[in-house]
Amino acid sequence: MSIVVTGATGQLGRLAVEALLRRGVPAADIVATGRDTARIKDLADRGVVTRRADFADSDSLAAAFAGAEKLLLISASIPVDERLDHHRRAIDAALTAEVPLIAYTSMTRAGTARTILAETHRATEEYLRERDAPAVVLRNSWYLENYTGQLPLALQHGTFLGAAGEGTVSAATRTDYAEAAAVVLTTEGHTGAVYELGGDQAFTLAELAATASAATGTPIAYTDLPAGAFAQALTGAGVPAELARILADSDLGLGRGELFTDTGDLRRLIGRPTTTLADAITAALR
Repeated sequence: MSIVVTGATGQLGRLAVEALLRRGVPAADIVATGRDTARIKDLADRGVVTRRADFADSDSLAAAFAGAEKLLLISASIPVDERLDHHRRAIDAALTAEVPLIAYTSMTRAGTARTILAETHRATEEYLRERDAPAVVLRNSWYLENYTGQLPLALQHGTFLGAAGEGTVSAATRTDYAEAAAVVLTTEGHTGAVYELGGDQAFTLAELAATASAATGTPIAYTDLPAGAFAQALTGAGVPAELARILADSDLGLGRGELFTDTGDLRRLIGRPTTTLADAITAALR
């Protein structure tokens, strides 16, 4: 069985490769792809097949997907206005290669959410349906790492900034999402499914701050800002303007409940409770 993973040079893709290996998939049956295969040379050294795949280059996609029995299509991290075209090229290449299953990483509540990111995911899901692709959709909520990565600044300034109000987010670790993807790729019966994936314990950003305070012993608050002011604060901290706009818009979606799910799909797929916020913060502080 040949399983192709796109974006293996990124964090989620690499974790998915590792999860496949842990599940006993022979390294030679895994194809890790990315635009720069030099970044995954260590995987090649362990016997994983590596191939160049650039979503902007249809020929590279055709070569990368050749012979694949299953494909993990990780959504592109390029500028948001280019993503749909890239996803369409990848889907077209997979269908031309007659890949029997495409697992696409989407976003929680993509069918109804109104965020900038959700619009791209919704359009990609629609394209999968239009092309009658044999697909399973993995709608991931936010990553816990989105918050644990902010810990140094939160400790320095005594606050997490956001624009989410009292909305709750079902964040989970990339490792949990990667493990769920590996389960879908190594078991049967998932074609046509749409999984709403998120952590077992949703939390508000005020609860994030309280949990971080308890873990660090340092008082940390949550400061809720208008979306525009939050975006300005992000750009002031060095975040590129487009990304700042998307993050502020995503916080508004969080406030509307668009990053919340209580389906339990993630827990059921991985066969254990999801990683808690407290445990993720503790791990990040080590």
